[in-house]
Amino acid sequence: MEHIRQEELETRKRKLLFIKTVHTLVWVFFNVVIFYLLYAVIVGRIDKWVWICLGLIVLEGLVLLVFNKMCPITVVARRYSDSTRDNFDIFLPNWLARYNKVIYSTIVLVSVLILVYRLALS
Repeated sequence: MEHIRQEELETRKRKLLFIKTVHTLVWVFFNVVIFYLLYAVIVGRIDKWVWICLGLIVLEGLVLLVFNKMCPITVVARRYSDSTRDNFDIFLPNWLARYNKVIYSTIVLVSVLILVYRLALS
């Protein structure tokens, strides 16, 4: 019986490791999206990629709304951990995992404000 329990724990750890890896890769992808948007609006390079970035960000926001402000990957990871840490499901420092939405929402808001300003000038 103990052997089965140990196997189950190992399986849960492997699944959580996979989920953390995927979640971190998705996070990196959205960092590229958000920082490209910021770069593009700062240098005035308003191209199709700016609009694609905005579309991806809006889509991400809609997903978060549907999942009650939680990433669906976190919802899946919750099945394999009862940790209360903010970074239980992603390879980030706990403080960054905790304030991730606030930090990146602010960067997106600043980017959109710069974009609106640039569009108003053109």
